[in-house]
Order: sequence, then C-alpha cells, then structure tokens
Amino acid sequence: MSGRRQRLVVALWATTGVLVAVGIAAAVATPHALSNTDAWSALSFAFVVVAFSGVGGVIALRQPENPIGWLLSAIGLLFAVVVGSSLASTWALETGSLSRTAGDWISVPSSAWVVALSLIGTQLPLRLPDGKLPSPRWRWFSRVTLVLIAVALVGMTAQPGRVEDVAGTTNPLGSESLKYLGGAFLLLIVSFVGGIAALVIRYRRSSAHDRVQLRWVASGGAVFLVVYVVTLQLNSILGEHTTAGNAVTFVSQAAFAALPVAIGYAVLRHRLYDIDVVVNRTLVYAGLTATLALIYLGTVLLLQLALSGVTSDNGLAVAASTLAVAALFRPARARIQNGVDRRFYRSKYDAARTLEAFSARLRDEVDLAALNSELSSVVRETLQPAHVSLWLRSAEQ
Repeated sequence: MSGRRQRLVVALWATTGVLVAVGIAAAVATPHALSNTDAWSALSFAFVVVAFSGVGGVIALRQPENPIGWLLSAIGLLFAVVVGSSLASTWALETGSLSRTAGDWISVPSSAWVVALSLIGTQLPLRLPDGKLPSPRWRWFSRVTLVLIAVALVGMTAQPGRVEDVAGTTNPLGSESLKYLGGAFLLLIVSFVGGIAALVIRYRRSSAHDRVQLRWVASGGAVFLVVYVVTLQLNSILGEHTTAGNAVTFVSQAAFAALPVAIGYAVLRHRLYDIDVVVNRTLVYAGLTATLALIYLGTVLLLQLALSGVTSDNGLAVAASTLAVAALFRPARARIQNGVDRRFYRSKYDAARTLEAFSARLRDEVDLAALNSELSSVVRETLQPAHVSLWLRSAEQ
C-alpha cells in the first residue's frame, strides 16, 4: 500500500510538472509574452501550483489517512491544467502553429480554475486540519457545495465568446442555454462564508494544539490577503499593461502560495512554533526598523543643515547618525517590545509586571508566612492554576 501511494504521489507530481512546463514553454514562445498581463498572471501561478502540489504530496506521503494532502494535490493539478491549457491555447492562436479549431479546444480545460478555487473556499476550510468535518451536521453543506461546483463548471465552460481574448475565436462548447448555469459560481462565492464559519467554529472547539495549527493557516491566508490588497493598489497606479504592472501582478498571484505552505507547516509539524511569537516578533522588529530608519534619515538631514556652514562633506553626518542609531537600538527595541506587549499581549505584560513587583518585595521580606501568602498570590495571578500549595523544607531534612 505504501508503494502504491508513493507511485500515485509521484505520478501526480510528474503530471503537474509536465503541464506547468508546457505552459511556461508556450508562454515563452508566444510573441510579446512579457507584455501580456494574462501570460504574467498564468506564469505566476506556477509558484502556486508547485506549492499546492508539493505540500499536498508530502502530506499524502507522511499522513495518507489525512484527506488534506490529497485535496491540496488535486488543487495543484487543477491549477496546472489551467496554466498548461491557457498558455498553450494562447500560443497556438497567436502564432498559428496549430489550427484555429485546435487552439479553441485546447483552451477548454482551463475552466478547471472553477473547481480549484471552489475547493479552496469550501472543502479546504471545512476539513482543516485533520481532514474531517467539524461535525456530521456539516455533511449537507459539503454535499451542496460539491453539486454547486459541478453546475458552475458546466456553466463557466459553456460561456459563449472569445477564446483567450483572441479576435476571431469562439468557444467550441459555448451554449446560450447552458451559460446561465454559471450563476452557480456566485452561490459558491457566498458559500465561502460557510467554509470560514466552519473554520471559526472548529477553532473555538479545538484543543490548544489544533488552535495553533489553525492560526498558522490563518496567517498564510492573511499574508496573501495583505499582499493582494497592496499590489492591487500599486497595479491601479502603475497600470495593468505596463512592465511594472505585470511584475506587480506576478507578485500578487505568486503570494497565493503562502496558503498551502502555511497549511503544510501546520499539518506536518508536531511541535508547532507558536504563531503568536512570530506575530510578536514581526510587530516589534517592523516597528523598530521603521523607527530607526526615520531617526537615521532625520538625523542625517539635521546634521547636514547644521554642518553646512562648516563642511560640504556629509560623511560626518552619516557617521554620527549611524552611531546614534546603534546607541538607540537596544533602548528602542525594549520600549517597542513593551508597547507591543501592553497593547496586544496584555496578559503577558501584566504577568511580567506582577513578577517584577514581587521580586522587588521579595528582597525585603523575612516573614515566611507572609512570603507563602505573597508567593501563592503571585502564582495564582500569573499562572492561574487550579490549586496552589507551597512546601518548605525544614532545617532537619
């Protein structure tokens, strides 16, 4: 069984790799590929395909009983189909290397993005992190979304119109009577809310370890969302059909790979590095970097103005600013860390303050009874145990 599973994973990887390679080769061979926004968008999905397929295959090998691995592998394969068919069709239609009919038909499988995206929004959050539904009551929701995926796929595949936006082409499966089934995709978008709700409900009912897993998954989704929002604004400024705009589109699409990477780490790691620590350090060092950068630039400008009458060389201003930033690094980090803990990690901040106050009182305390009471109070306040008892070793022992 293990050998069969390994062969299946290798077959999935090989098929996915071949499809991506075909897509990349077709994009490179297409004239003006680097100025084509659709080509950049499809090429960027190569990173997403590798992430989904690679992480899914590793999970399937290590935890074959967990459907998450196979689900990620299927999503990666579907995205590979989209990349390969879309770029190959564009190459065939733009260059005329194949007949117009062949180019039209090659593009048909690119509608697989409907299935891939729908699985990410419905089945994936329903089954993270162990592959099981939150409860049997969610079974009906899972089945309804699967039906909607099938209907939406038929509707989107049957949409009449151009193929890959190439003039003179037409969808060979276009149907005026079936195109309205594409409205099922809007219902799928709405059902994404149900998938997120299932994830939230699972988080509230999960153990501490499962909560850390789900926080890692949420962090991967948050990274993609932040990058997407930022690059969306940049794209509107730079323009969609410029080289810079295409590069921004590439980064925006490739950031989607953060989701499967986070899922893989959450599922495969037994002892997870707490995401709260990562967030804490990110906030601290991001704030520290911004603060020191502003101080450095401000000091350089001020010293240049102050020394302009003495010397035209700005080397002294730069050196003095560098020394000032180096001297401020430790105190600035301590103050920012204190501010982050006070604002976002209040329980940790209060516990540290309580321990500091107890340490100060401990130096002057000589009464064992008072020390016992004080220590028990501090332990209850900081650790909140169910029971506290203090054992003192006598002098005879």
